[in-house]
Amino acid sequence: MGLNGKDLIVDGWFHERGVLWPGQAMSLKVTKVLDHFQSDFQDILVFESESHGTVLVLDGVIQVSERDEFSYQEMIAHIPLFAHPNPKKVLVIGGGDGGVLREVARHVGVEEIVECEIDEGVIIASKKYLPTLAKGYDDPRVTVQIMDGAKFLADNQDSFDVIITDSSDPVGPASVLFETPFYNSMYKSLREGGIVCTQGECMWLHLDLIKPLMDSIRQTYSSVEYAYTTLPTYPSGQIGFILATKGRTTCKVPERKPDETIQQELKYYTPQLHQAAFVLPAFCQRAIYGTL
Repeated sequence: MGLNGKDLIVDGWFHERGVLWPGQAMSLKVTKVLDHFQSDFQDILVFESESHGTVLVLDGVIQVSERDEFSYQEMIAHIPLFAHPNPKKVLVIGGGDGGVLREVARHVGVEEIVECEIDEGVIIASKKYLPTLAKGYDDPRVTVQIMDGAKFLADNQDSFDVIITDSSDPVGPASVLFETPFYNSMYKSLREGGIVCTQGECMWLHLDLIKPLMDSIRQTYSSVEYAYTTLPTYPSGQIGFILATKGRTTCKVPERKPDETIQQELKYYTPQLHQAAFVLPAFCQRAIYGTL
């Protein structure tokens, strides 16, 4: 097993100590370990927590907790999808827990949803222990590819209206997803007018990762923007999204809005919050864009 369970859970508490956030940690009280195994790619831990429901952990880092997952899943999916006037074909890279699929499936105009996940172990664990997220796999429009996302992109160019990359942090198997060549591959797989939305790390911790990546892809994409959401179980309580377009000037203003029925089902996303997500604190605005 890649990680020692005794190092992760001490005196009944799970402790997340990540290499990308030195000097700080996140702890949750554990009521029951549901599963802990090593897949072909990473250490997978699932436990029941006292205050956050079921929690999925990959290589010692929290990916999902039932209490707050909706803020991440809804924003990473609905910002790009509602920023597009008529998305028909959507690719999700990563996101093996199924939460992004669940949100994409709310868009009745989408005709095809492809899930490309390298680690089938994440899908298996999520279907067993996180059915409220994994129900996204039940949609008949979904097809699943268990393979490397970069390879899939190379084989499917000029194919997708929206590509959503729901990745873990840039260490281990997900490191390639934060590099310029991967973004170039996504660009080639977008149709004209298409949108890419990727997990964009934390403004409080990772501006040294965010800015160089955004700068490097601006020469390729028509627009490159940073938005964010908040949730308690991610480092510093915040996570960002990098949104990049092919032949589109911005993602800040939604082209469509959820109907009343869908809006009542959503717990976080609103059209107003869509626009507000791009309004950055002064320090972040200066660091990423160089100006207020």
